[in-house]
Amino acid sequence: MDSEFSPLASPAPQGRAQRREFLKRLAVVASSSALLADLPWWTPLRAEPVGNSPADRVRLGLIGAGTRGSFLLANLLQTPGVEIAALCDDYPPHLEAALAKVKGARGFSDHRQMLDMPDLDGVLIAVPLFLHAPICLDAFAAGKHVFCEKSLAYSIAECQAIADAHRGSGKVFQIGHQRMFSPVFLRALQLVRDGRIGPITQMRAYWHRNGNWRNPVPASGPDPSPFPSLERRLNWRLYLDYSRGLMTELASHHIQVANWFLDAHPVSCAGYGSINYWKDGREVYDNVNVVYRYANGTQVVYDSLISNRFYGMEVQIMGPEGTIEAETGKIFSENPPPAPGIVQLINGIEHGFFSAVPIGGPSWVPELKKDTKGSYLVQDQSTDDGTAISMAAFANSIRANKPIPGMMEQACRSGVSVLMGHNAMEQQQEIAWPEGFRE
Repeated sequence: MDSEFSPLASPAPQGRAQRREFLKRLAVVASSSALLADLPWWTPLRAEPVGNSPADRVRLGLIGAGTRGSFLLANLLQTPGVEIAALCDDYPPHLEAALAKVKGARGFSDHRQMLDMPDLDGVLIAVPLFLHAPICLDAFAAGKHVFCEKSLAYSIAECQAIADAHRGSGKVFQIGHQRMFSPVFLRALQLVRDGRIGPITQMRAYWHRNGNWRNPVPASGPDPSPFPSLERRLNWRLYLDYSRGLMTELASHHIQVANWFLDAHPVSCAGYGSINYWKDGREVYDNVNVVYRYANGTQVVYDSLISNRFYGMEVQIMGPEGTIEAETGKIFSENPPPAPGIVQLINGIEHGFFSAVPIGGPSWVPELKKDTKGSYLVQDQSTDDGTAISMAAFANSIRANKPIPGMMEQACRSGVSVLMGHNAMEQQQEIAWPEGFRE
């Protein structure tokens, strides 16, 4: 295992400790390397060990130091071989907080000035959705490698523009769908490919929260340009000029998983959305329901709301032999092994299985949810969600100067799919996959 996966090796004691933890996470991914060989974005993780020579150093800049950017920054600070050379945010409190965490990094309020740094290898983009495409295009034009947070872009046309710019750039591109690097999701994919649940006949995903999705706004603040107010700057997710709401901010994760597991993009979708609870001036829906149709007849059902968190979030992958709940990290069999005889007898008595059915009574049994505990997909439930591993993959790809095959395809399929869902709700009609789209 050490010889195959050694991206975080370092002579420094801290580097060795990080590498051991990294290899521990990788050890629970899949029992064989055959699966990983089919996933091209894992190729950089089979690179040579990272050393302390200047040639091993990757100099990165972060554009956007808000909540998500701060999370990426925390992971980058733990990735050996990475130097965070620059930080950019046009909101001074975010920039100042980020600079306080990174000694020696240059600070910028304009990403174009950062991109002019000749010794900057690549950038990570964690800005509001409507700025993804402009900054991605600027970064490719400046000859930089790019990591862009999900969802890919604000419009389908912008998704196409990013794909076209990357195609001719020769640069590394990576999208922030960390589940592609999650040990739990990789194990789930292996079990699906091994036939453990039979062919996928339906997928159902949901993401439920209970809160207004707003950030507090200071009484006063700096010039909010390019936003008309500080409130819109800090709560951009709630306004259609900057966001597509729950579809791009939450659904993009699970729709990426659906496209990945089905190895296809949807052919069409239909859905409904509304603002039925948070009537506070927001423009994006507070609940959405979308059904995606795939060429093989499979449907993916997605819903999200932010007025009830009872069910939390999950992506359920269903087949005739079982169900995988990947967020929970469990697999459930449709026909689990029977319990020992005496336990079956006791359970039967407790549940009244031997009571007489009265004449004229119901002759059917309610098809309620199966009462089964399932089995964990991986034994170590403390593994991270794939973000740390994805940061290492991005750095290694830049170090090797080898773009990651398949990454743009995953980004486009998810990005376009969620925008189709948004359009279906807005237009109240079925929306087809855009003809001629080039991934």
